[in-house]
Amino acid sequence: MFSKIFGNKKQAESTFKRFELINDSSTTFYSWDGNLFDNDIVRSCVRPKANAIGKLNAKHIRGHDENMVINPDPHIREILQNPNPYMSMQDFLMKMILQRELNHNAFAYVKRDPLGHPEEIYPLPASSVELLEKGGEMFAKFRFRTGKYIVVPYEDIIHLRKDFYDHDFFGSGGVHVLKPVMEVITTTDQGVVNAIKNSAVIRWLLKFKNVLKPEDKKIQVKEFVDNYLQITNEGGAAASDPRYEVEQVNNENYVPNAEQMEKSVQRLYAYFGVNEKIVQNKFTEDEWNAFYESELEPPIIQLSNAFTNVFFTKRERGYGNKILFESSNLAYASMKTKLSLVQMVDRGALVPNKWNEIMGLPPVEGGNKPIRRLDTATVEDGDKFVKEVNKENEQQSDGEDSGAN
Repeated sequence: MFSKIFGNKKQAESTFKRFELINDSSTTFYSWDGNLFDNDIVRSCVRPKANAIGKLNAKHIRGHDENMVINPDPHIREILQNPNPYMSMQDFLMKMILQRELNHNAFAYVKRDPLGHPEEIYPLPASSVELLEKGGEMFAKFRFRTGKYIVVPYEDIIHLRKDFYDHDFFGSGGVHVLKPVMEVITTTDQGVVNAIKNSAVIRWLLKFKNVLKPEDKKIQVKEFVDNYLQITNEGGAAASDPRYEVEQVNNENYVPNAEQMEKSVQRLYAYFGVNEKIVQNKFTEDEWNAFYESELEPPIIQLSNAFTNVFFTKRERGYGNKILFESSNLAYASMKTKLSLVQMVDRGALVPNKWNEIMGLPPVEGGNKPIRRLDTATVEDGDKFVKEVNKENEQQSDGEDSGAN
């Protein structure tokens, strides 16, 4: 697939020879080797974010205030729904967020048509990324696990970062931070498995007083098991046998206690910004809102900024062109809260179809037009109404005075 997009390896090599490395020791990023995602606790931590971000609705906005239009370009609207022939925008966003959470860096390449307009977007699950420079322009060299690599302009890259601290371009990786807790969890799991396996080892040792043939030993051991180690042994009593001595073997296996195991899980939850209620979908309305504002809203803003900067030039952004990721699908509210939103529909702040969407109902004809109750009005209309009422009152008062005279 990548050879179709970026050309063959021979072309990439000839291009690479014209680049010079930046003199900076922090220009290379190496992602995690994949073992982190193989842990069930880690997957449960990153899955809520990926599922939530995948529900975002991408929109192209052009203009400001009253001149603002939504999705004016059909070509861009199609890309925001299907970024490439192999995945939907939901798949694309989930893949990008998983890479951001696990590697602290996520990359996607924006393929352009001959006129320079965005045509397709491909996520780049590279094993390493190297920055290159030529003539003041930045390029990125992506090397994949297959050994192949590509070199593309950095301005054509959608780059999502997390823990953006000591590197000039990359987010600080979490490999060294997570290594101790992952070793503890792995060792704990192995300890539990080994303890279960060791429960099936030898528990009794028969010491024969005479030298016996191997087959005779097996017969005696089988008789001992059948006579004294069966559940049907009535009364739990056993007779002594002068032919051998019986010795019990005690295997003491260390099994980590539940509190230690729970602390390791909580450390992972804290690292990824989740808790048990978020992971197990037992959250309340307020708990979800707190999770949204702290963990979901930052990458949503980051996505909007990254897409806008790659899709549009500085001049186009000056005319109000931008990509926004609408998060209304992420809103979690109780039925009481949803029903109370009907007041926003009455006041024209929410169109009927948007309220239907929140309630999980199908759209209705004419539901995209705002409506307003007759007993509500804008400030300007209200002032006009008050003046007309005062004028009528004054005319009525003058008529009554003239009649009295």
